[in-house]
Amino acid sequence: MSSLTSPTTPRSLFDHTDVFWPDLREVISGSSGFKRWVLEQGLDANAQGTTLDILVRSYLKQTLETLAY
Repeated sequence: MSSLTSPTTPRSLFDHTDVFWPDLREVISGSSGFKRWVLEQGLDANAQGTTLDILVRSYLKQTLETLAY
């Protein structure tokens, strides 16, 4: 049986998040699942910048909550 690790994640793992986020946001926002979700929610499909960040984060949160359920 493997040992369990602490649920906390070292901060160093997130130090480069700002490097990856723009590309990740663009890939997610270009996906068919995200586009369908935006349409189903009645949101602005042409969102950019901070608004796109908020939409992608909301999409990811809802998707992960659904998967966890």
